[in-house]
Amino acid sequence: KSHKELLVPPRPCHAKKNVMFLKTHKTASSTVLNIMFRFAERYNLTVALPADQLLHLGYPRTFLAHFVEDFEDIGQHYNIMCNHLRFNPSEVQRVMAANTFYFSILRNPIPLLESSYIYYKNNVPAFRSSKDVNEYLASPTRYYHPADHRQNIYARNIMWFDFGYDNNAEDDTKYTQAVLEEIEQNFHLILIADYFDESMILLKHILCWDLDDVIYFKLNSRSQDTVQTLTPESEERIKAWCSLDWKLYLHFNQTFWRRIEETIGLEVLEKEVDQLRTRQKELMETCLLEQEAVGKDHIRNKALLPFQSGAANILGYNLKQDLDNSTLRTCQKMVMPELQYTAYLYAVQHPHKKRKQLGLPLLWTSMQDR
Repeated sequence: KSHKELLVPPRPCHAKKNVMFLKTHKTASSTVLNIMFRFAERYNLTVALPADQLLHLGYPRTFLAHFVEDFEDIGQHYNIMCNHLRFNPSEVQRVMAANTFYFSILRNPIPLLESSYIYYKNNVPAFRSSKDVNEYLASPTRYYHPADHRQNIYARNIMWFDFGYDNNAEDDTKYTQAVLEEIEQNFHLILIADYFDESMILLKHILCWDLDDVIYFKLNSRSQDTVQTLTPESEERIKAWCSLDWKLYLHFNQTFWRRIEETIGLEVLEKEVDQLRTRQKELMETCLLEQEAVGKDHIRNKALLPFQSGAANILGYNLKQDLDNSTLRTCQKMVMPELQYTAYLYAVQHPHKKRKQLGLPLLWTSMQDR
């Protein structure tokens, strides 16, 4: 390094603590939500949690501020917001502090649609009435009827919908350009699920967080045997059928790599991705009975069983038995599924309200005695 460079002190940065994450569907967003919840607990931050018995922030309805528990009393003083909602900037701004950092995550629409198909097989009319994902894609309009558009949101341009736009809109260049520009105005950063570790490193740098703040175990993934293989024809058809999502993804995949170059460069990125994976491996060795996620029938502690949906077998984890208290707590938080963690934080933050009913044995509610 030159003499001059050595004299410039590194600019100290402070962890950003007002953060809104738009949680999109089937994009590794449950893993991000877990990261956000653990960060909120580390700094004792106020989370904008779903009101009453809601398990998400009013989704698929367009978000309104009163979907947040205690909004009437707390007002614009929430630090963290990350449960599912359909984005509505003016209402989100009523809840979140003025200097909030906004980010979201996108995924390649090709694997995304196959994932949605399996996960929402039983709920979505267009999926239910087709035999498998390739049959559906061979002629989507045979199964996707305009009258069912509310139940069929997962069957076409789901990311476009989550960002608050019409997922059945005409793919018109002027319109899509305007939407992309609006998303760039509303969000400081868009991550890419297909490069998840790289996304976490970029996020860490931009938010000035520590490596441990973005360490994760992959949550809400499913067993390989429930993955259907898309034909090359199907893959091409997804680009046309979900062309709004395809444009969204292509655009923000480009901005993502540009951001990496501007912020840290590929060398630092590679080095830190390695550190992340090493640290993750260490934690898995510390916490987990098996060094991997296991199928729903093999999860011993039913309180840690993730919500099961459609034809998917959603995987979870078994913790080691003999962990000391503080390690156990860390490990439990790393593997706690979304609904359980939401209900747990709700009980901690709103102790006088009726607990959220998950129909699950909430064994870990004793974790509040902390």
